[in-house]
Amino acid sequence: MIYNRKPLQLISIDRALMKRWLAQALLLLCVQVCTMLPIATRTIADTAPLKIVATTGIVADLCKELGGSLVQVEALMGPGVDPHLYKATHGDLGSLRSADAIVFNGLHLEGKLSDILAALRTDKPVLALGELLPADRLLVVDPASKSIDPHIWFDVSLLAETIPGLTQFLVELLPGHAQTLRMQETALLGRFNELHRWAKAELSRLPEGRRVLVTAHDAFGYFGRAYGLEVHGLQGVSTAVEYGVHDIARIVELVVERKLPAIFVESSVPQRFVEAVIEGSRARGHIVALGGELYSDALGEPGSEAATYMGMVRHNVRHIVSALAPKAD
Repeated sequence: MIYNRKPLQLISIDRALMKRWLAQALLLLCVQVCTMLPIATRTIADTAPLKIVATTGIVADLCKELGGSLVQVEALMGPGVDPHLYKATHGDLGSLRSADAIVFNGLHLEGKLSDILAALRTDKPVLALGELLPADRLLVVDPASKSIDPHIWFDVSLLAETIPGLTQFLVELLPGHAQTLRMQETALLGRFNELHRWAKAELSRLPEGRRVLVTAHDAFGYFGRAYGLEVHGLQGVSTAVEYGVHDIARIVELVVERKLPAIFVESSVPQRFVEAVIEGSRARGHIVALGGELYSDALGEPGSEAATYMGMVRHNVRHIVSALAPKAD
């Protein structure tokens, strides 16, 4: 009986794998078929509101702030969703196909969506914000593979550099509203500049020994460069890369040696990653506090302070300063 059961078990596993492979193949096939439709069926709205599908909430919010009433924006990924691990659904494919235009972050942030977005570029206007930035403004994660840190929104001034390109993208789709879009561009750039200056001023209050930011994954590289903080992550730039015992030991050693007062969890990354560091530090005789939850790859729930990009930045800065600043005696 035992001999007869083994082949049956192997067959069931193979079928499960085949189902997953078949689902992925069908999804890509649908995209490829859609992009082969005659040009006459590929209509782009030339009147407002323009229907835009964005990948992340951060990209969606930027489009809303710039386009205002001229755009109708849908985000594929909601609060707390990790874009590194996100898998497209059939509903997402329908949204992408019905959109007048698509805007995404790029730089491989939406790794599992990359093939679909690339296929749709032959069918409709698609814009990657990361491609609007010069190479010397981007952080290289691994020189050997030339991989780039995709978390460009953590430097407010850097994300602001994508606004003129996004404006031009919208102007070409809504030429009759060019003047309005240019005015909204100017106003938005002013708000971004004000937010950037505020963040620098707030974080400058931290003394040198407290300007160390430890988070669940290494998403804050641009934040550190822009605002003068040393940043460390338990995981790498992408949460798709698993962390191990060595990574925990490395961060524990840093926390204990530098006597850091607090480390942070992220809304889109499981809290157990950081809890392992807290426990490891306690075992070494150093008590490190949980500094609170930061928003990294996703916005907060509707109605919360972090429900918008600018609100997310303010939330993060306030929590970092509050947790790392020396406490009054």
